[in-house]
Amino acid sequence: MPRRSQLATLPNLGATTERWFNTVGIYSARDLQRVGSVNAYRLLKGHGYNATLNLVYAIEGALRGLDWKRLPATLKTQLKARVAEAMKPRCAWCGTDPLYVRYHDKEWGVPVHDDRKHFEFLILEGAQAGLSWSTILKKRENYRKAFASFDPRKVARFDARMIKTLLRDPGIVRNHLKVAAAVTNARAFLAVQKEFGSFDNYVWRFVGGRPIVNRWVTMKEIPARTAESDTLSKDLIKRGFRFVGSTIIYAHMQAVGMVNDHVVDCFRYRKLKARR
Repeated sequence: MPRRSQLATLPNLGATTERWFNTVGIYSARDLQRVGSVNAYRLLKGHGYNATLNLVYAIEGALRGLDWKRLPATLKTQLKARVAEAMKPRCAWCGTDPLYVRYHDKEWGVPVHDDRKHFEFLILEGAQAGLSWSTILKKRENYRKAFASFDPRKVARFDARMIKTLLRDPGIVRNHLKVAAAVTNARAFLAVQKEFGSFDNYVWRFVGGRPIVNRWVTMKEIPARTAESDTLSKDLIKRGFRFVGSTIIYAHMQAVGMVNDHVVDCFRYRKLKARR
């Protein structure tokens, strides 16, 4: 039995808009508050509805209990700017979650040449195995606190007692193998730094020192692993790293910009290609 809509009591929203909202899972003022005016607009546009910028003002007014025509001009200007940002073409995987969108827009695919950042992604991607990346992103700051701000020298000194302490921390993924692997990987990471001068020097050799720029049109085309990730994965395993299978390592390569896997119509694709 479909849920009954509770939007009729809100100002500014007519029957047509209410019907649109219902089809995208928005039934109540609480639902609308949770989504927000800009993302509600984005959802409607994504489903093909002929929504206009005035609808953003109407939603914002409804949430504030105001006639949309009486919204302050400064607020309208802010909303217009937020809509322009939200409606930029993006890779479909980031959806509308602000945390995911921010990660997509600011980090994913940006070339990394800082060893601590490399180590951070190795820990996070190892923790993600079998889970969603959004789950790990939400726990990222907890990981930062638990793993000494991702300092490999400090993590390498974690002993069995420290691992037991971490396994009681609800802010991280409490999997013994994953936590123990982070410590093992820290020690292997230091060995790589000693041999190559930095982990960055080591890892970028596997793509010839420059990002691989692909030209994917759809997300379905993007591989889960490549010949380069296979080679890097095997070498890492030889060096004592754990939770570094080819799929995990390809995710690392994507994250740290060793490969540009934004689809070609994503606004980030051209920006990162230009930086190559």
